Amino acid sequence: MDSAQIDQVRRFNRTVTERVGVLHDHYLGRDRAIGEARLLWEIGEQGQDVRRLRERLGLDSGYVSRLLRSLEADGLVTVEPQPRDRRVRTVRLTDAGRAERAMLDARSEELAGSLLEPLNDAQRARLVSAMAEVDRLLTAGTVTLDTVDPGHPDARHCLRSYFTELRERFETGFDPVRSLLPDAGELTPPRGVFLVARLHGEPVGCAGLKLPAGAPAEIKRMWVAPQARRLGLGRRFLAELEARAEQHGCTLLRLDTNKALTAAIGLYHSYGFQEVPAFNDEPYAHHWFEKRITAPPPRSAP
Repeated sequence: MDSAQIDQVRRFNRTVTERVGVLHDHYLGRDRAIGEARLLWEIGEQGQDVRRLRERLGLDSGYVSRLLRSLEADGLVTVEPQPRDRRVRTVRLTDAGRAERAMLDARSEELAGSLLEPLNDAQRARLVSAMAEVDRLLTAGTVTLDTVDPGHPDARHCLRSYFTELRERFETGFDPVRSLLPDAGELTPPRGVFLVARLHGEPVGCAGLKLPAGAPAEIKRMWVAPQARRLGLGRRFLAELEARAEQHGCTLLRLDTNKALTAAIGLYHSYGFQEVPAFNDEPYAHHWFEKRITAPPPRSAP
């Protein structure tokens, strides 16, 4: 990795932590550090499942428990087990907690304004645009890809969302019964694989790979949730599935798609897929693609 890039990232981190005040124990002038303040903001008006809160912030359970105990001792939150499953705990703001959150919100807006105020209009626009790009790229780096069974709840959530979107976008609608859907066994090892993308613990995409014996590998049911688009997730799915196919000894990767999915078609072209004649009878397909899998060159000896 480029050492100059590493140095720039570290310099950026130092500047941001200094400017937004996270080096102080009294964040935004209140009697608490940034960890407790952030937790209050994430809990929100409706409350939050503690496990989801941990996943959202990427914190270990012990640290979150300490933060919650501190907030509870200050009378800002309540933490209670759910009646149907006492292993699941829900945290909610008290009236005092909502007042504290509102105060933190107001001071956070003041801080944001103080970062922009010294700049002219052009500089403000540049800074806000750069922040949006940094936010997008950092968010992309937090997305995880996990191999799951197609029957997993997160996989079923993604597939339901995918089919709903296809029904809305296809001229003829979409009926899974008519489509050449692979059965669950075709997307589980050794005959295939199914990936789910998660952002802050929530499923935001899926992609399957069929690995039939003696035949080309085939990508099926690739979908990215609207809120996770423009994070490079589609290209990341393709790269991961191509690597899995190459590991399986496949030399050809195939997929088909509908004409309505123009962004996907553009992605396939840019990734190196070539359009070919139809290789199946998928009733919803208008375009068929193939890509030759080329194994990476071996590393030279040091």
